[in-house]
Amino acid sequence: MKSYFVLIFVAVFMPVAMLAYSIVPKRLRGYVLLVFSYAFLMIMSGRPVVYLVAATLITYVTGLTMGHFQARRDAQLAEVKKGKKAIKEACKRTNRWVMVAGILLNLGMLFALNYLGFFAQVGSGLLSLFGIDKTFEPPLWIAPMGISFYTLMAVSYLVDVYRETVKPDRNLGRLALYLSFFPHIMEGPIARYSEIAQGTWEGNPINRQNLYTGFMRIAVGFAKKLIVADRLNLFVDPVFDDFSLVNGGIIALAAVLYTIQLYCDFSGCMDVAIGLGCIFNVSYPENFRQPFFSLTTSEFWQRWHITLGSWFKDYVYYPVSLSKRVKRLTTMARKRFGNKYGPLLVSSIALFCVWFLNGLWHGAGSQYLFFGMYYFVLIWLGGLIDPLARSLATKYGIDRDSKPYRLMRRVRTLLFVFVGELFFRANDLPSGLAMFKRIFTHFSLETILNGKIFNIGMDPADFIIAGIFIALVFARDYAYEHDHNLLAMISGKNAVIRWAAWIAIVMAVVIFGAYGHGYIPVDPMYAQF
Repeated sequence: MKSYFVLIFVAVFMPVAMLAYSIVPKRLRGYVLLVFSYAFLMIMSGRPVVYLVAATLITYVTGLTMGHFQARRDAQLAEVKKGKKAIKEACKRTNRWVMVAGILLNLGMLFALNYLGFFAQVGSGLLSLFGIDKTFEPPLWIAPMGISFYTLMAVSYLVDVYRETVKPDRNLGRLALYLSFFPHIMEGPIARYSEIAQGTWEGNPINRQNLYTGFMRIAVGFAKKLIVADRLNLFVDPVFDDFSLVNGGIIALAAVLYTIQLYCDFSGCMDVAIGLGCIFNVSYPENFRQPFFSLTTSEFWQRWHITLGSWFKDYVYYPVSLSKRVKRLTTMARKRFGNKYGPLLVSSIALFCVWFLNGLWHGAGSQYLFFGMYYFVLIWLGGLIDPLARSLATKYGIDRDSKPYRLMRRVRTLLFVFVGELFFRANDLPSGLAMFKRIFTHFSLETILNGKIFNIGMDPADFIIAGIFIALVFARDYAYEHDHNLLAMISGKNAVIRWAAWIAIVMAVVIFGAYGHGYIPVDPMYAQF
């Protein structure tokens, strides 16, 4: 078992987990989910699960330590009438150091397991510039699945305890389940402690409505992953691995199809995670909101991987932009550049931090750092140019809300996204640059027009099936964009219609899924990050 998308998970693991959850007393259901979550991770990762245990214990002890100092502060405040501000400041300073220590220990494990080799190569390259021939060979440690996700969740918990928006959890089992719950451990969503911790632990019974809603959402996720994403991989992989053998037209098509593949793969996994959570009465935050209907790249990232963007906003962007030094720079910039551009120029510091870390979070590679800087530049320039664009539109009587103008903005945004995903998928930055150059220097539609495109990996039937289901995915997104929740509408129908819809999706997966002879199973794409 390597993912949710295998028969043993659907036919064995999930039913057994649901049965065990249902037959034990309510007070034990949280422990049942914890056991199955660790079993899932052990099956997927093996012995590296010890790193999750360590992260959980670090997070637990750090939270309790901050809680101890907060309780001592409250006791002192109750006994004195003067000097309360000094007591509060002393507690805040102490807990700041405690929080930083816990965060550094968690991030230290993530760095050692995911990034040590990359930065060792960077260090060796820098030394070679000065004529020093030194090669660093760090130990090869195997990281557990989901470490990038549960580390961010642990950090958010510690920061929230420090900010006193949540109380430190004294129940080790509940905190452990919050970090390890098997629906989100593979690819998220990156949920906050206040959003899911109590829901996972309180053990409410599985009910009929949640069961149907959850299974329907899971079926939709399987359709996206197995019918669309895994099928498109047959074409995308050969092009990106041997791009020098194809022309620029094929590379451009591969960039578009990879973007769709990534969306169907990742959002499909989110559908499964949210559906599983629904079955066990856990409400996960949505991670996608029709991103391909965005008007700007900034809006795109407010709709794509929403929980990651929200995490960076709350725990990186705001702390940096509201820090004392940045506030002083903002005041100076306002005086020099005015109220419109001054804050925008200074906010670029926080924006840079967000996108540098965003790129690094996605992987230890130059292409990921470039990906982060690419979006930093686009979003920063968008904020800089937008006031000018608005004034020009007003001056020349252009209606920015008209359908043609909005369509132009959406197409422009999609082009930026396709370019970004080309670099994101490239094997390294030099390959990405070479592919981008080849689109313009060797562009041709000959391979498409003469039918040789069917020799790359997908035959005509694959293209037809993929095209039909891509159209269905985007039709569903279009309906959601216009406030028509199709799943909710189906759930409101009678039992015959509801179960007919579910069976139709399942049968589509069984008949048209890209598995079996001629197809290579593809692990969930975001599980590698």
